Amino acid sequence: QVQLVESGGGLVQAGGSLRLSCAASGRTFIYYAMGWFRQAPGKEREFVGGINWSATDITYADSVKGRFTISRSGDKNTVYLQMNSLKPEDTAEYYCAVAPGGSIYGPYSYWGQGTQVTVSS
Repeated sequence: QVQLVESGGGLVQAGGSLRLSCAASGRTFIYYAMGWFRQAPGKEREFVGGINWSATDITYADSVKGRFTISRSGDKNTVYLQMNSLKPEDTAEYYCAVAPGGSIYGPYSYWGQGTQVTVSS
């Protein structure tokens, strides 16, 4: 089994920044991709972005493009989500996930427990 642990969420004012981290442990796959998703109350889960093993292929949802940056640690087991210029509509529970097949577009099979991000206006 793969364990994913997110951290870094919190309360921030609009225009502020947060950096989320997600550490993978346990069974890991060669060349797996990692992604970030979010879900606000009453809304469907939304794909935020994904990064492949070598960090040469990264994609973002249009809603966060230019404000959020995804990166990956040198050992490949930690993925980061740098969130700048945060807006109240970014408020959500943020989840990281693993795509064992290596595609940033999934499918994503393993999920973390989530970390809450709240942006006040």
